Amino acid sequence: MTTALDTFHAAVRQLPLVAILRGLTPAEAPAVGDALVDAGFQLLEVPLNSPQPLESIALLRQRFPAALVGAGTVLTAKQVREVHAAGSALIVAPNFNAEVVAEAARLGMVSLPGVATPTEAFGALASGATGLKLFPAEAASPAVVKAWLAVLPKGTPLMPVGGITPTNMDAWRAAGATGFGIGSALYKPGKSAAAVRDDALQFAAAWNHAVRT
Repeated sequence: MTTALDTFHAAVRQLPLVAILRGLTPAEAPAVGDALVDAGFQLLEVPLNSPQPLESIALLRQRFPAALVGAGTVLTAKQVREVHAAGSALIVAPNFNAEVVAEAARLGMVSLPGVATPTEAFGALASGATGLKLFPAEAASPAVVKAWLAVLPKGTPLMPVGGITPTNMDAWRAAGATGFGIGSALYKPGKSAAAVRDDALQFAAAWNHAVRT
């Protein structure tokens, strides 16, 4: 049986980019999802401060069973349970809340809490986090990633989020970043699915270039 963790690791091997779809509506979800999956994305996040987020998550889950679809901006253990009930296995947060991480781990979900310090990073891992979201990346640097990875457990997924573009990914990747979360540079309300696909292809190409070099 394939677990959420198996799906996460498979997606990371293929293209470790999380599409952050803040503001997505259920009506947009199928077309935007098609655009992203066609470009190679397998990690899709609908923040809970989007319109009807659980409905969009359920639609994406049904349409893309091989992808890992989940929720972002998850702030409470109750929200973790609601996301789980919607059929999702991915929990992403802007912060580290031990109750949120522990509840996700209890339910067998992939958890990527937001951290900004080594203390938060180690605390999140001790609580059962699958990986770490370095947020906001604008307040950090590739040097921070390199320093953290020197002391974090070997193999810890570390994904900068915030201000990531196709042109600045190389430096982060060279420092050891596992992947990235990409928000408004990839999707924002009102953006057409065709435009999302074009930008998704640019991000995928930038990642693949970084891997090759």
